[in-house]
Amino acid sequence: MVRRSFLGWSLRALLGALAAPAAARADATPHPRRVRLFLAGDVMTGRGLDQALATSVDPELREPWIRDARRYLELAQEVSGPFATPLSAETPWGDALGELGRARPHARIVNLETSVTTSGAFWPDKGIHYRMHPANVEVLRAAELDVTVLANNHVMDFGRPGLRETLTALHDAGIVTAGAGLDRRAATTPAALDLAPGRLWVAAYGARDAGVPPAWAAGSDRSGLAYLERPDAGEAERIAEAVRDVRHPGDRVVISVHWGGNWGYDVPPEHRTFARRLIDAGSADVVFGHSSHHPKGLEVHDGRLIVYGAGDLLNDYEGIAGHEAYRPDLSLLYLPTLAPDGRLDELRMVPMRIRRLRLERARGDDVRWLAATLDRVGRPLGSGVQRTADDELHLTWS
Repeated sequence: MVRRSFLGWSLRALLGALAAPAAARADATPHPRRVRLFLAGDVMTGRGLDQALATSVDPELREPWIRDARRYLELAQEVSGPFATPLSAETPWGDALGELGRARPHARIVNLETSVTTSGAFWPDKGIHYRMHPANVEVLRAAELDVTVLANNHVMDFGRPGLRETLTALHDAGIVTAGAGLDRRAATTPAALDLAPGRLWVAAYGARDAGVPPAWAAGSDRSGLAYLERPDAGEAERIAEAVRDVRHPGDRVVISVHWGGNWGYDVPPEHRTFARRLIDAGSADVVFGHSSHHPKGLEVHDGRLIVYGAGDLLNDYEGIAGHEAYRPDLSLLYLPTLAPDGRLDELRMVPMRIRRLRLERARGDDVRWLAATLDRVGRPLGSGVQRTADDELHLTWS
């Protein structure tokens, strides 16, 4: 049974969490000491997607070319054909809901890359701002998410008041957060899910090289993010210390890192060294990286999974030209199964395609393209990808 750690939560958040959907998945698999996770990259439910839902924020934007978020909704309809709005809370997830129902993961973890606020206090000197209406937290509940990691370059697009509203909206919905808080301790303390036996700890950090402003770093008496100035040995040790403070034998740990650029398959050497340090220090069973708008190569180090770039899961990029070679319309549901000691038993990946702001199950040529691409870029990292007869992708490693 999954239960949550409630350090610093309000009573209202506690009651919401006790009623959260993970509790209904008490015996998710016949192997209670093997843990199956659902991981996904950027869930970008602001801008056009927010405007397609029943309740939306003011559509004002301050981007160089588009000043009204409704234009992203129009672009999707121009490219993919008209579709009725408002969308229901379940619609953006589309076929993913059925896939997750069949997979029955013990915990569902995504990077929520938007502020959940009605605030109009745009962060200055920033080109892109994401926000969705707090009422649209129902979209996250529809996918029965357990943890949203918030240490990224959009969760504070509307400042500290927007962050406070974001935390309140998510906690009131019974969704645990990691990587942001009302002070440094809250931002850096790993979130906990009770897997009975053992716990799953989730820590999250946002890196400067992904565009996270240094001013967003949480302080001793200042809200903000768990900020990563650079992926180096000192930062790895600080993260390891935070994990050692809470981890017990039998626990599993996911460390989420929002890092690197949006496009390209290269893995910076310092990212690879940093991820391996986290594993070697005993502070990570999974390093869950994201920021790239497309999936990147994967690695298994000392038996433990490293996702360097999970890609987007939900976005409003239909109709935006310029990066078609990376196929940003394709995304993945990552379904790793961890052994009792935290090592990777298997990684299944379910390919999806975003169309009409909805996830469709990818098939045929789309899956072949993903398999060939991830196999090619994974080879220098010691991994390969095989396509199965039912159009899933399975990771291989040496």
